[in-house]
Amino acid sequence: MTETLGSTGEFGLIEAVTKGLSTSEDVLVGPGDDAAVVAAPDGRMVITTDLLVEGRHFRQDWSSAYDVGRKAAAQNLADIAAMGARPTSLVIGFGAPAELPVAWVQELYQGLVDECELVGAAIVGGDTVQSDKIVVSVTAFGTLDGRAPVLRSGARPGDEVAVVGRLGWAEAGYTVLTRGFRSPRTVVEAHRRPQPPYDEGPRAARAGASSMCDVSDGLLSDLGHIAVASQVVIDVHPNALAVPEPLQAVAAATGLDAMQFVLTGGEDHALVGTFEPADVPEGWTVIGSVAEGNEDRPAGTVTVDGAPYAGSSGHAHFRS
Repeated sequence: MTETLGSTGEFGLIEAVTKGLSTSEDVLVGPGDDAAVVAAPDGRMVITTDLLVEGRHFRQDWSSAYDVGRKAAAQNLADIAAMGARPTSLVIGFGAPAELPVAWVQELYQGLVDECELVGAAIVGGDTVQSDKIVVSVTAFGTLDGRAPVLRSGARPGDEVAVVGRLGWAEAGYTVLTRGFRSPRTVVEAHRRPQPPYDEGPRAARAGASSMCDVSDGLLSDLGHIAVASQVVIDVHPNALAVPEPLQAVAAATGLDAMQFVLTGGEDHALVGTFEPADVPEGWTVIGSVAEGNEDRPAGTVTVDGAPYAGSSGHAHFRS
């Protein structure tokens, strides 16, 4: 007989998924009490939270529970890295129908744990509740290790725009899956399980990044957040952006523009930032420039080769 959440109960489930969880030197009190205690060596914590809802952010016929766990952790850990911080811990909120097998939840938690291990973070607590569909809520914490946070509002005219990590892969994978296919496998796996360049966030901060953001909604959309916060104009040079062969293959098969995947595809969680030209870290690719606004291009604008981009710049919640 399959063990379900209904037969196991809340406390049995919590015991099943927290047994043997690893910890780290940043965690002073882990799971088991009313709340966790996490160190804040310089008196500050970086905090972010995100939700994944079944049918909106993942489908069980597309992604395994393990994939969902990796993805849920990754999108929060990437936000911490985008502040120039080092992730330390996560708390997990989880809702699901009573008939969901316990094994599914254990696989989900293993994905969360394995993604956390990439950055040395630990799961320190959470909550469970019965719901009509699966909902995963992750709150991540990080430390700046004495540095100032890298904000979206720090870009300056004369800065260069640079990116590190994959762009467009997850969107290409999503496009393939919506058409009922499972190949190219590399892009499908990218949709299921992103690979953020976590270490590059703190590295960019140490190099002097003036602003930074993770690419969750699309390169142009997320650069728009920096442009608005910094009150500058950002111009993207698409000839500096590589279009990998798997994205070209998907575009050819679907009649879409491969460059559109790169410019507007989200959920790869690459990092994009602005730097003085001499400060761009090795391994980052310069893809644009920052300028002052004017009548033709007002502050808060993102252009592509000096012109407005035709079409959607990326994902936006609640937009119909």
